[in-house]
Amino acid sequence: MIRQKVAKSIEQAIKELQKEGFLPKLPVLNLEIKESQKEIYGDYASSVALKIAKITKKQPLEVAEKISHNIKRKNKDFFNQIEVIKPGFINFFISQKQLRKELGEALAGGENFGKLTAGKKIKANVEFISANPTGPLHIGNGRGAFFGDCLANILAFAGFKAYREYYVNDTKNSTQILELGKTALDQGQSYLSPYLESLILKLKPHLKKIKSESEAGFFVAQNILGDIKKFVSEKLKIKIDFWIQEHNLFRQDKVKKIYDTLKKKNLIYEKDKATWLKLDAFDLEDGVLLRENGQPTYFLSDIAYHKDKIDRGFKKIIDIWGADHQGHVPRMKAVMKILGFKGEFDILISQMVQLEGEKISKRAGKIILLEDLVDAVGLDAVKFFYLMKSLNTQMSFNLALAKEKSQKNPVFYVQYAHARICSILKKGKTDSLKFNTKYLEFLEHPSEIKLMRKIIQLPEIIEDTAKDYQLQRLPQYALELAESFHSFYRDCYVLSKDKNLAQARLLLAFCAKNTLKTTLNLMGIQAPEKM
Repeated sequence: MIRQKVAKSIEQAIKELQKEGFLPKLPVLNLEIKESQKEIYGDYASSVALKIAKITKKQPLEVAEKISHNIKRKNKDFFNQIEVIKPGFINFFISQKQLRKELGEALAGGENFGKLTAGKKIKANVEFISANPTGPLHIGNGRGAFFGDCLANILAFAGFKAYREYYVNDTKNSTQILELGKTALDQGQSYLSPYLESLILKLKPHLKKIKSESEAGFFVAQNILGDIKKFVSEKLKIKIDFWIQEHNLFRQDKVKKIYDTLKKKNLIYEKDKATWLKLDAFDLEDGVLLRENGQPTYFLSDIAYHKDKIDRGFKKIIDIWGADHQGHVPRMKAVMKILGFKGEFDILISQMVQLEGEKISKRAGKIILLEDLVDAVGLDAVKFFYLMKSLNTQMSFNLALAKEKSQKNPVFYVQYAHARICSILKKGKTDSLKFNTKYLEFLEHPSEIKLMRKIIQLPEIIEDTAKDYQLQRLPQYALELAESFHSFYRDCYVLSKDKNLAQARLLLAFCAKNTLKTTLNLMGIQAPEKM
């Protein structure tokens, strides 16, 4: 990874300056090697000199110049230029020779290019969707669905052993199951919708034998869950590794066991006829575990569920929740500390989704079904559009744009680039393509260099996204890569009469295709060979 090599050159320069006596021993520094936003500032930039100057009380420009000079002296082939600008930033311009070398490594990596080992095969659990089994998934559920699936893909590509999980709230005494039961027995209308009316009608012969609301609700919920499983697997193309059902936590006494554990820790007390968990040590309001009637709350079930995740050996646990659960985040984080979890625990909040422009018929009554959206614009467009926005911001889905079969549509633009490359490679008869990096020496046109630069960024995209979960980085990278290829195609005739140049450009196109395909695959989007 080229950014790591830049960081290593800075670290070596600092060590040399310490040996020379110019710099003292320093604390561990966060080098923050960032991609430059404008070409005039090079490929990467670092503010390390400013940090060192703050610690040593030296002038930032002097520190930057010393570091720059040391790196230039020892890395002549790697950097084309290193410049220092006020107040002490260092800009790095990677040489074309090094870019060709990096492209050669990308070619050698093939479809594995971009894969990392940073995850060290640590078991990671990504829990997402987890919608109550009271009806079909709606467009709000879709955001967490595609985000969670893509995040699991990214983590696996970064070297984690990633698993997808769906948690089902289906205890018989829960409010939604009881209300669902009332609806099924014609005693209420809480979850009534065209879908549920049709399902209840189909289940009527079985429901006639059931008298209690909880049993009726549970029975209907299991049938709804069956429909959700089929929809997620067949329509959304998402493979869930574990479907964890809340009622099993009770059946296996896991809820009782965690309650007993908390009691032994003297963290439980009674007040106002309810049973509470002490959270004052975390500057939080205490949470109710048992209601006045002795029934467990969702909070107690969630604690048991997360203890179960820990017991299953997950060292990285990620929950993706809807915005309505945001207030529950601090309590759950406190609970993980109480449980002694030593791994990483993150809760990501998915904000609201609304449709912009055209309307979709609401077959479920008041809500817009995710299935209707997928049917209207196609799965690939839905996934791409959902992933383009940060999860923690509200989004407006542009239905008209998603339906466009033109390059105005971002997913069409990216897929068209992949299909165009496939067509070029077919014409170039790449069966006889010589994968010899010596041909890369013929790549020197600005559009060729720009495409090379964009291709070799993939490992950095994977590394950053596996750390901060900003998945919108992925579709943005796909668009930039597609734009770079389209510019290359416009400016450089790939099937040149110069055989050496033709081989070089075909190799570049081949690597662009692999990289674009990998990026689309990570998002769960098809990479078509024809359009």
